Amino acid sequence: MSTLSFPPVLTSPRQDAIDLHKAFKGLGCDTAQVVNILAHRDVTQRALIQQEYRAMYSEELAKRLSSELSGNLKKAVLLWIHDPAGRDATIVRNALSGDIVDLKAATEVICSRTSSQIQVFKQAYYARFGVHLENDINYQASGDHKKLLLAYVSTTRYEGPEVDRNLVDRDAKDLFKAGEKRLGTDEKTFIRIFSERSWAHLAAVSIAYHHLYGSSLKKVVKSETSGDFEFALLTIIRCAENPAKYFAKILRKAMKGLGTDDSTLIRVVVSRTEIDLQYIKAEYMKKYRKALGDEVHSETSGHYRTFLLSLVGPNH
Repeated sequence: MSTLSFPPVLTSPRQDAIDLHKAFKGLGCDTAQVVNILAHRDVTQRALIQQEYRAMYSEELAKRLSSELSGNLKKAVLLWIHDPAGRDATIVRNALSGDIVDLKAATEVICSRTSSQIQVFKQAYYARFGVHLENDINYQASGDHKKLLLAYVSTTRYEGPEVDRNLVDRDAKDLFKAGEKRLGTDEKTFIRIFSERSWAHLAAVSIAYHHLYGSSLKKVVKSETSGDFEFALLTIIRCAENPAKYFAKILRKAMKGLGTDDSTLIRVVVSRTEIDLQYIKAEYMKKYRKALGDEVHSETSGHYRTFLLSLVGPNH
């Protein structure tokens, strides 16, 4: 459920493009106007504004925004103007080939997306960067983490709610044999089940595992695996059970303690605004007894704060 809000009377994409161009002209940029326009337009409107801007001024809006804005606001706006697939492709490409490789960010995006979302963003990845996602994973990841990511991006998973009870029980038993029951861990079984099964199925396996063996599948993953491989498995199982709760936890971590992890804050708020940020806000309030908007307000400032709060929407 989207948290995006729109002005009472929506201007045309052409008028938005003209107003943005005006905001860029002269000494300094009218950043408040840029934020006011872009933070209140949906994915289709943003695409049309970019088309109109290109047609009228023979330059890419993204390029102009990049030269006019700076810091965290620039990062947030440049991610926001993409469609979801282009955004995911950009985040993962930057995470796998930027100055600082961020395997956690790449893993979070890949393992929290549905099978069909991954297929679309793989196409966008190749179209935009001329390289296959699998090649970058192969180059940057290693060990079981790499095997899991490669399996996860290449397997088509069922996305409906139905589950096969017999297969659920069999998977729970196989995971027990692969982990708790033996010395060492049979990682291949974890990779196979976590990369091939639907979210509804994995959520059912988690319940069945607890019922059969009295322990939480998440705790088993934590005790049997480590590092990026553990993070990937936990991302998959948490998103299978409750994606909004998973992202609430990620946001809390980004804002807790000394300093703010702005790249995580931007990545999650921007990529979930038009999907399920309303549910994430509810989970955040339920788990931490604080409004997400208030937390964002106290951790950010200036136009960057205005922009993110426009996406997050009111507290109630």
